[in-house]
Amino acid sequence: MRFFIQFSYFGKAYHGWQNQPNAITVQEVLEKGMSKLLNSPVSLMGAGRTDTGVHAKEMYAHFDIDALENIPEYIFKLNSFLPNDIAVYRIFEVEDDAHARFHATARTYEYHIDIMKDPFSTDLAHFIKKDLDVAQMNSAAALLLGKKDFECFSKSNTDVYTNICDLREAKWERKDDRLVFTITADRFLRNMVRAIVGTLINVGLDKYPADYVNTILKSKDRTKAGVSVPAKGLYLTSIVYPNTILKNG
Repeated sequence: MRFFIQFSYFGKAYHGWQNQPNAITVQEVLEKGMSKLLNSPVSLMGAGRTDTGVHAKEMYAHFDIDALENIPEYIFKLNSFLPNDIAVYRIFEVEDDAHARFHATARTYEYHIDIMKDPFSTDLAHFIKKDLDVAQMNSAAALLLGKKDFECFSKSNTDVYTNICDLREAKWERKDDRLVFTITADRFLRNMVRAIVGTLINVGLDKYPADYVNTILKSKDRTKAGVSVPAKGLYLTSIVYPNTILKNG
């Protein structure tokens, strides 16, 4: 039987989602907790990777097991066993071929920037002292929409079959003393969101005009784009799946 698990985590203490040698990850902690409670090894396949220090408000993974009874009680025990920076919300049965990564149709991230110094959000957002031209940043963000080659915003030497992503949403909003960038696509390349945010900040600081984003895209050159912003401001907020993955759905 195959199940999906929905959970969230605060990423400060972890070297990302995916298991790594000699580094603690969310996957390792969650697998160990689940395996111990079930007295059986559990292997999780996540919906994607998040880098060191990145947070997830909504993350999914799938796993296979012969049977899982009394799921609410299991979730309660699992949350009691897990550290405070990881929380499990749902476990539900899906079709045997449902895949947490490959069946996701959309993913949404947010990036948070404090525009007023706030000692209580040091680990939650990136602080920028200088004034940002949000209108210009939104003009530049709009140029990213659609199916495009995003190699210029990707980490070098990544093993992917294509650099094409379908970007469906990219916008900045001011919420009190914080700027929140929301970005949605069918898929993302490694480091892509943080590189895009760094580039849009350069536009907001008037280092180059909004339409220079087109030049960066055409170059396919990572060095042309802005520096990657710190991981602490990045949140995976939503992953969308078709109802057909549900068992008897």
